[in-house]
Amino acid sequence: MGKKLSEMTLEELWALFPIVLTEHKDCWAEYYAEQAAELRKILPKGTIINHIGSTAVNGIWAKPIVDILVEVSENLDLSEVSKFLQNSGWIQMSESEKRVSLNKGYTEKGFAEKVYHLHLRYIGDNDELYFRDYLNTHQEVAKEYETLKLGLWKQFEHDRDDYTAAKSEFVTKYTALAKQV
Repeated sequence: MGKKLSEMTLEELWALFPIVLTEHKDCWAEYYAEQAAELRKILPKGTIINHIGSTAVNGIWAKPIVDILVEVSENLDLSEVSKFLQNSGWIQMSESEKRVSLNKGYTEKGFAEKVYHLHLRYIGDNDELYFRDYLNTHQEVAKEYETLKLGLWKQFEHDRDDYTAAKSEFVTKYTALAKQV
């Protein structure tokens, strides 16, 4: 039997879960809707749930991982909400004072059919919504973003941190523009 995910080094995880991009698939919206419905059943009233990331942008290539932004009231303890989500099948990947990252669909054999990243935050920490909406209303910018990602894909196939960092200037620029509208 192989190692558990929790026992793997970062390099082993990146080898098992490389960056893969694929053409836009309509099923991503359905995957989001399924997971959002499940989350609404178990999370506190007043929780805000949104589909973010490239799978929420019409017509562009993306990693086939559905990103979900979950915003909860500042009255709640993110660690406690995270524990609750972990008891519901989510795996915590990282935690800071104001953000927790969890996922579902990662197995010791690689990706499952449906893969999710859940970004747990306090209400208002939601810049990704501005970026998503800007790309969906400015298809030429969405295509620029797609081109950037496709250009970075093979270079950073086994290094998610550097892949994300290489996109950050573009994301920051267009998030700021979206906030001005």
